[in-house]
Amino acid sequence: MTKRILLAATAPLALGACATIPAEDIDRTADTIADAVVDAIEGDEDEQNAELAAFFESYDEAQLAMSPLSKSYRGIIDEDYAKWDDVSAAAEARAYQLQQDYAARLKREFDLADLDGQDALSYRLFLAQADRSASLYPFRDNGYIFNQMFGAQSQAPAFLINIHRVANEDHAQAYISRIGESGRALDTLTAQSRERAAKGVMPPKWVYAYVINDIENLLNAGDDNAVLEDFRGKVAKLDIAEDRKTMLTDKALASWRAFAAPAYRRLLAEMQRQEAMAGTDDGVWRLPDGEAYYDALLASYTTTDLTADQIHDIGLREVARIHDEMRAIMKQVGFEGSLQDFFEYTRTDDRFFYDTREEYLADAEAVIDRMEAKLPEYFGVLPEDALTVKPVEAFREKSAGKAFYQSPAPDGSRPGTYYVNLYNLKDMSKNELEALAYHEGLPGHHLQLSIQTQLDGLPAFRRFGGFTAYTEGWGLYSEELGKDMGFYTDPYSDFGRLGMELWRACRLVVDTGIHSKRWSREQAIAYLKENTPNPEGDIRKAIERYIVMPGQATAYMIGKLKIMELRDRAQAELGDDFDIRAFHDVVLTNGAVPLSILEENVDAWIAEEKR
Repeated sequence: MTKRILLAATAPLALGACATIPAEDIDRTADTIADAVVDAIEGDEDEQNAELAAFFESYDEAQLAMSPLSKSYRGIIDEDYAKWDDVSAAAEARAYQLQQDYAARLKREFDLADLDGQDALSYRLFLAQADRSASLYPFRDNGYIFNQMFGAQSQAPAFLINIHRVANEDHAQAYISRIGESGRALDTLTAQSRERAAKGVMPPKWVYAYVINDIENLLNAGDDNAVLEDFRGKVAKLDIAEDRKTMLTDKALASWRAFAAPAYRRLLAEMQRQEAMAGTDDGVWRLPDGEAYYDALLASYTTTDLTADQIHDIGLREVARIHDEMRAIMKQVGFEGSLQDFFEYTRTDDRFFYDTREEYLADAEAVIDRMEAKLPEYFGVLPEDALTVKPVEAFREKSAGKAFYQSPAPDGSRPGTYYVNLYNLKDMSKNELEALAYHEGLPGHHLQLSIQTQLDGLPAFRRFGGFTAYTEGWGLYSEELGKDMGFYTDPYSDFGRLGMELWRACRLVVDTGIHSKRWSREQAIAYLKENTPNPEGDIRKAIERYIVMPGQATAYMIGKLKIMELRDRAQAELGDDFDIRAFHDVVLTNGAVPLSILEENVDAWIAEEKR
């Protein structure tokens, strides 16, 4: 829905969210599903259909030809390295039509009944993605092009800084070109935002202050802005003559002044214009076909048919359960008072917060190191990519989320990166550090996405795409898995784990509250203040995220509950024969799948283990 945010479909964890598989494609035998599971675990690629593999490779090549930025995310450096994506509505329509045309060809040229194992699964997943795109396409103009979470005003610099490599002078020249191209793209998106605003599609008024702040951070820094600073740093490391380095930095400065800076100034003027006329209602119910839009988003993100009311009720149930577990920790540490009193204590007492960024980063790295040493006891397949922990860059830290993950490049040229937002250390509790590191790093997103990227026998759309309920469900599952592995020895850290799970349960309540039940931002903030231990700044930032990313936050708990349900089922049916390493391999080695197919895969593995 927000593909035209400048960075295509490969921004950090902006995985393609798809929903349930068409009924006509589900009627597969348990033996065929089991074959796919066994093939994935054992790496059996000998029987794959060469024609089908060529078909998917052709689609991937056609997609990449439309997106130079996607190539860069993949670590591909070719003749398009100096180019930016075409972010026009026409380009979006071409990309959509390409997918739909390939889906129609897939049905014509291949028969699901003739396919087995991973080939059959790839067939089903491709059609599922095409169907989900078709369900969302009618609402393509309802997205907020510029917002505080993924707007182009911050993602363009982030791409240049974090993704565009400069290993030689040609790469530096490409960077210079992309500075100019980013300005042209910004102008295209500014015009689209103006068109949507004329139709009443604007984020709430409070969003604009964040976007304007990002823009002004870059413009007010002048020639010392984050992009030019990054470029100078990369060029300084090149093994070329000093006069060549000077020439390159001068050209980058000229490109910024001629193209990027004027585009940012035009964007700033448009954002200020829209801010003056924007409304204060927060939910997408107010947009054209808003109710249907939200229903489509929920189906897409959760890969289920759950209604907004059902998701809301699941959230209320989980909130009550977690509150009870928190009261047990209150008793363990000897705290007297109400649960809300305990929340206030943990959100305000200085003992629960760091004094410096360096202390936070050091502890996060230590937690990940300890987890990495324990992984072989719980996983048969391990990530090959390195993981690095980085603070969010200063130019976007005020608006960015508290933590997120960037996948590694498949060629190993870029590690996986766990970003932590240390803008306000009072929003980053010591109690949550462990769970946050497990979610974003190991055994969470880094392990899952590194393994997925390494699945060389699978089509690219499976190695680099995804399903939000699966990916974020795994991240949340990883937080609880850390407890099963013997971590969270400090009861306050275990309280932090529960606090983060509570956070995801509350998301089910407030996301549906805002977008279906017409809650205001302040009403949703009040609910989190009453029901979570998080500090007010954290709460406000979270609610603001849910407002501009409707539905996405519901995927975490829905996905985690399904994974836990499947693990409990496998343990009950296999008893002493249950192997946690094998269970995790089944979940991970087929790549990202809808929850219905994840259930099929686990059930097939259980049946195979019983033979």
